[in-house]
Amino acid sequence: MRIVIFGLTISSSWGNGHATLWRGLCKALARLGHEVVFFERDMPYYASSRDWPSLPPSLGDSKLVLYSDWASVEADARRELADCDTAIVSSYCFDAQAATDAILDAQDPLAVFYDLDTPVTLDALRSGKQVSYLPWRGLADFDLVLSYTGGAALDALRSDLSARRVRTLYGHVDPDVHLSIAPVDRYRAVLSWLGTYSADRQATLEELFVAPARLRPREKFLIGGAQYPDHFPWSDNVYFVYHLPPQEHAAFFSSSRLTLNVTREPMARMGWCPSGRLFEAAACGAAVLSDEWCGLDEFYAPGEQILVARTSAETLAALNMSDAELRAIGRAARERTLDEHTSLHRAKQLIGYLEELRSPSRARILQSPLSSFDARP
Repeated sequence: MRIVIFGLTISSSWGNGHATLWRGLCKALARLGHEVVFFERDMPYYASSRDWPSLPPSLGDSKLVLYSDWASVEADARRELADCDTAIVSSYCFDAQAATDAILDAQDPLAVFYDLDTPVTLDALRSGKQVSYLPWRGLADFDLVLSYTGGAALDALRSDLSARRVRTLYGHVDPDVHLSIAPVDRYRAVLSWLGTYSADRQATLEELFVAPARLRPREKFLIGGAQYPDHFPWSDNVYFVYHLPPQEHAAFFSSSRLTLNVTREPMARMGWCPSGRLFEAAACGAAVLSDEWCGLDEFYAPGEQILVARTSAETLAALNMSDAELRAIGRAARERTLDEHTSLHRAKQLIGYLEELRSPSRARILQSPLSSFDARP
């Protein structure tokens, strides 16, 4: 199968969670014998921190197309669309509107919208804000809408955006990149947090990370990420590493007694939205302490494969657990991740969805927007 993707970025992991997900998914698709063409707007801030200037050999004949503006690439995009089986446009794609028009004009490829930010999309829409990557007609013209978020988000995509067929495609991890390794001294800490700064999770981060760090001034706490403001409430025992590319994640996660997962507020409120970082940390065998949200127990068993905290006191209680207890939780999380949450699992899901849509025996059923295909979570 030949798949054309119009996405935010695959070339740079700086300041976004999309790139690592696309890398794992595209690599897994190539492993399954499929070919990907990824179109990405060449933005200066990604270009200055580009850790994938071209696709690696593991992606086979797949290719990356970097372009300056839509006008310069439209002819190439339409040629690729005329020769593909499936076309995907994602949330936060800079040229989503134009790409959608080109996909629908092509007619033959399956038209897919993949929202990797569903709660943020719905939150903005319900607040009356303009969402630049949403087509003006909503999602009704797509053969399939994929959601990074399950639960109530699936119904909302149908009711708010007229999506006809919705399926989940959750986050995932490439276990060749994220794996358990020996601790690295520069990343050693009692508690770590890896993520781009976001104002809508700051209150939770302060409760579960900043406050415990202040109560344990003799112990080292570590933050890795980008876009942190000067007014962030640092303390002397909180260390910072600016932007860790994916090749450093295994060392980061493998070097902490405990690592924190904090979900953005719209995603935590809607639930059923595990971050890519959660799967990455678990794949490295890290003991993960997560904020609480609906659906978390469908991905990892609290108390056995993951720890959950709502207050700083619960963070401190987790830090008081023995090394043996934390290692056991990390091992269990890694096993669950390898069994259920790898990029290969998601790639197989995606291909299954697409083959189901292409199946002639399904054609009559799929014409109905209320088919059983839509009803499954």
